[in-house]
Amino acid sequence: MLGIETSCDETAASVLAADGAVLSNIITSQHAVHRRFGGVVPELASRAHIESIEDVASEALQQAGLVWRDLTGIAVTQGPGLAGALLVGVNYAKALAYALNIPVVGVSHLEGHIASAWLQDPAFPLPCVVLVVSGGHTHLYFKEPSGHCRLLGATKDDAAGEAFDKGAQLLGLEYPGGPAIDRLARQGNPEAIAFPRSYLKKESLNFSFSGLKTSLLYKLQAVNEQYRTAQAANLAAGYQEAIVAVLVKKSFAAVQSSGARALAVVGGVSANSRLRLLLQQRAASESVQLSLPPLAYCTDNAAMIASAGRQALLAGLRAPLTIDAHASLASSFAQAH
Repeated sequence: MLGIETSCDETAASVLAADGAVLSNIITSQHAVHRRFGGVVPELASRAHIESIEDVASEALQQAGLVWRDLTGIAVTQGPGLAGALLVGVNYAKALAYALNIPVVGVSHLEGHIASAWLQDPAFPLPCVVLVVSGGHTHLYFKEPSGHCRLLGATKDDAAGEAFDKGAQLLGLEYPGGPAIDRLARQGNPEAIAFPRSYLKKESLNFSFSGLKTSLLYKLQAVNEQYRTAQAANLAAGYQEAIVAVLVKKSFAAVQSSGARALAVVGGVSANSRLRLLLQQRAASESVQLSLPPLAYCTDNAAMIASAGRQALLAGLRAPLTIDAHASLASSFAQAH
């Protein structure tokens, strides 16, 4: 099974064996392309995907010790994501499927992230709660024993990853912002500078991070450059703690209300070291089984797309060669599951 992922600024390809074992997982990042702009430029992302997708797919096959005719299926991210970037992957997958006369299946990027929880731990139990937390999404799902996902809560404004990136910009840190804040926060005290935590209505499993960004902006506007420099680590630590605390509290509230005893946290933000530590501590104290994918499977990758696609093909799903990219596929995924 070949998986292809081009939803944003990583060109990725992965090959899975018939039993789902990962044989290769190749990722080419575009961080150097977008760093000077402080964020992803969609047109540049599309061009970079076009330039690298053939090499990335070939390298994935070579690392797996296979040739093109060994493939029996292809999975590709159909959405959500940047429209132009998605089109590169979808059209490449369709061309391969046509040339090799093998089936192709379109995969929701969110469904791929959810599948990543089982890549290293195929025995992780169902039912469970899944938190998908990334640059574009902060969604809580209840994954039923049947495998279907029911949406429990989502962000009302900014995703957690976006809050990290915008916060890093305000602090003058490099792109990508999430890892930059994580590194700087390790040198600071998360309790030195207080930031608001938005929990919304009582028992709500939705999220909101826009007010937190505004709070950081106002704090920075109220102080001079010398203070900002001296307190940079504490500002990063306090800001990060406000995001992470909400993610942890809502996730375990979902576990409690759903009756599940297992929690998976996936997506790019799940690589955050502070989030992983607090999740592990809380899971241990409440005897909740926790799945945190290895760092290689947290950020956008094609192994998760291949895994979700493999499940779809085993269920008898196929996509026609008229399949198209859908930048807003997230809403249809939430409704369909």
